[in-house]
Amino acid sequence: MVGGGAAADAVARARGLPTLRVGLHLVLVCGRPVSPPGSVPDLVDAEGRFSSRLVRAGFAYFFRRRVKDQLRAEIRAQFARFRESGLELDHVNAHNHMHLHPTVLGLILEIGREFGVPAVRVPYEPFWASWRATGETPWARLASALSMWPLTTLMRRRLGRAGIFVNDRVFGLNDTGRLNRDRLGRLLSHLPDGVSEIYCHPATRHWPDMDPLMAHYQVEDELAALVDPEIVAMVRRGGIEQVAFRDLAFSGGESATIDAPRDAGSRGGRRA
Repeated sequence: MVGGGAAADAVARARGLPTLRVGLHLVLVCGRPVSPPGSVPDLVDAEGRFSSRLVRAGFAYFFRRRVKDQLRAEIRAQFARFRESGLELDHVNAHNHMHLHPTVLGLILEIGREFGVPAVRVPYEPFWASWRATGETPWARLASALSMWPLTTLMRRRLGRAGIFVNDRVFGLNDTGRLNRDRLGRLLSHLPDGVSEIYCHPATRHWPDMDPLMAHYQVEDELAALVDPEIVAMVRRGGIEQVAFRDLAFSGGESATIDAPRDAGSRGGRRA
């Protein structure tokens, strides 16, 4: 989140970790722009903040040309801010999954050509694999999978035509903020073949200006789960290859056609 208050600190830490892959998390809702607020007046309120009303914002993105022009300028500004960091771009996604929006995705594809976007997250968690692993909230998981399927299918096709690499699925969407050791272990033990992103929000503690929607997140438990020795051993025993998004471009992607999503779903093995 290049406009975040701790962005400079995050960049400094990332520069000291050369094997760390860092992506651009575009913020277009529930945050502040990196552009001067006066240059994007239709995107922000009187306090210079993006809207927190996602549906309303989505309609404005789609139907109002002036809003789309300002959105294009802000997305370009965030890409440029990331480039200024000197970090290599691993992937792109958006806060609250706003890159699912057809207009936002179209602008990412348009602007991303200039900035060399290699991969984009497709935020789809399949019902059966998710429920089989956790045994929890079957109806909510089913509703989530069914509601996301049309948008993620269209998204995958557009990214494939553009030659952008994608993941096959995401695990943790239905357990947002509570991917503790037990849930993470169960997900890893049921991980299907292909490329799966483990979606979580690890942190050492809650902080004063934390998004109110994250107030209930068990961020300390998620961090503890990721570094738990038993979880690390489970990954090794299960033969799970740990990869970043950018790695997909260098592991057989040359044979992918531009008419199909350039993912690793057809290759054997499990990746996370």
